[in-house]
Amino acid sequence: MDHRLRPAVTAAQNLRRDDLLAASTTMGAVTLHVGDLVAMSAYYREALALTELPGTGGPGRVVLGRGRTPVVVLRHTPGLPPTSRHQAGLFHTAVLLDTEEALAAAVAHAARHPLSRFVGNADHWVSRAFYFTDPEDNGIELYWDRPRETWQRSGGRVAMGSDWFDPQAYLQQHLDESALAGASGQEARVGHVHLQVGDLTVARRFYVDTLGLELTADLPGALFVAAGGYHHHVAVNTWNSAGAAPRAASLGLGQVALTVPGQDDVDALRDRLRHARVPVRDDGRTLRFDDPWKTLVEVAVA
Repeated sequence: MDHRLRPAVTAAQNLRRDDLLAASTTMGAVTLHVGDLVAMSAYYREALALTELPGTGGPGRVVLGRGRTPVVVLRHTPGLPPTSRHQAGLFHTAVLLDTEEALAAAVAHAARHPLSRFVGNADHWVSRAFYFTDPEDNGIELYWDRPRETWQRSGGRVAMGSDWFDPQAYLQQHLDESALAGASGQEARVGHVHLQVGDLTVARRFYVDTLGLELTADLPGALFVAAGGYHHHVAVNTWNSAGAAPRAASLGLGQVALTVPGQDDVDALRDRLRHARVPVRDDGRTLRFDDPWKTLVEVAVA
């Protein structure tokens, strides 16, 4: 081996690492524009066993989560048209539970609520997931991750599938009455967000090349991207929205949030956004900018 090549290789590797979001990047709360703040707040409290976080709300704004972790921010925005299943925007907000017992309790809460619509469940190999729709047609995923060491990887990609399993048998196996009664006290957070977009090539250019997430999997009509080797923090698909134009104002998704560990991460992302000529609203510690479909993205220091 010619040792003179080593510095060039190392520099290229360092440059690539500088272009990535930190491995410890996490998702923050998802903001939804809602037409009926009272009804939607009640739904997320009762169906998802979330609680209103003290000192975080305001006029026309309710923040709900578990413990001190916000999961959803509801903004009362009356007069907006309902979201369309064919426009760019939210496919679902994915709420991650720490244990299968906690997942079963969350699913039981959601399933028992009269305004929930259960739309399916799947074993994704890396996780098990249940899907619901809220009263204003926003998708919700409730899921539990298998241990990372059990995930299958090949060529930098994470193997993911979508196998059916019996939801009733799952609840019978994992539902615990004490976990059900104490669901609001169990950990829960946004694990990932799944978006509808108009074009996967444009989405990859934005979420991978500019934002700095890594491609972890691709399926027909969908891409999955993440930081730090997670299976995905953001997914994008064109299953219902191929060719969708930038979003007009509507109910539904208001903002996607990511949290990075340090100021250096914010500074590096600011440079990438400016290089890509993405307009940025910047207060020094928080960057706010739109993706190509006018979905607002916020990146802030933890």
